[in-house]
Amino acid sequence: MDGELGDFLRSRRARIQPEEVGLTSYGRRRVPGLRREEVAQLAGVSVDYYIRLEQGRGPGGPSRTKSGGVSDAVLDAVARVLRLDEAEHEYLRAVARPRRRAEGGPAASRESAPREAPAASRVRPGVQLILDGMDRNPAYVLDHRMNVLAWNALGDAVVGFSDRSLGDLNLPRRVFLDPAARDLHPDWPAIASQTVAHLRLSAGHHPDDPAMGDLVGELSRASADFRRLWADHLVKPCDHGVKQVRHPVAGLLTLPFETLRIPAAPDQTIVAYAPQPGSETAERLALLGSWTSAVP
Repeated sequence: MDGELGDFLRSRRARIQPEEVGLTSYGRRRVPGLRREEVAQLAGVSVDYYIRLEQGRGPGGPSRTKSGGVSDAVLDAVARVLRLDEAEHEYLRAVARPRRRAEGGPAASRESAPREAPAASRVRPGVQLILDGMDRNPAYVLDHRMNVLAWNALGDAVVGFSDRSLGDLNLPRRVFLDPAARDLHPDWPAIASQTVAHLRLSAGHHPDDPAMGDLVGELSRASADFRRLWADHLVKPCDHGVKQVRHPVAGLLTLPFETLRIPAAPDQTIVAYAPQPGSETAERLALLGSWTSAVP
């Protein structure tokens, strides 16, 4: 994740042409988009300050906060110039002012997918009871690396979690490294893009997690599609949307989903599929649920 701030800023200024922000283009441009001095001018900071920011060298001066990080005013100005959306703005703040673990705090595991989830990555019994009570909604719990920590029976019937060992229950690995994922998801390109955008946003909030870096490195080495999407610096939360699943028994399922954060475990979220009542997908899920409950 080293150099992430500079790579992100360069990718965002490359999207904007001078004419879009009221500047006159002059001279030959070696790279697309805005120059660094143009971003600095529009953001109201010195060129040297912005260069140091983009190079990750910790700019000094009055625009630093008391804790030593870049001020909100500067980050807000840069976000305005680069036309960042809400998720990108949040990501900029995260990578410009990374939260570090307190000295002596627990070290992150260096295994990208441990065979047994550490205690902090296990869901509380009450959360499992909530999942089990959602008998008409496939649901599961993810951590910040998109590891699947728990699920209900209908979620298992739709996605097949119990067919995998705990170490294989990582959604980015399944999307990019499992050939069956392209058959499971008819809209695989959208799923792949969505997965990378969410993983990058999460990585920005966990700069001290070596297992996150290991996961990104593994996927980058093994998947050209992941490398291409990661290089685009997509940043977007996967809070809600619609997925399609081609189930071998139930057929094509169109599944709107919502994510719910667990306050007692901030790095865990419940993902619940919620098809419209009376829809073809809802009827197919009901049949799938009945069939699953009848199988011993």
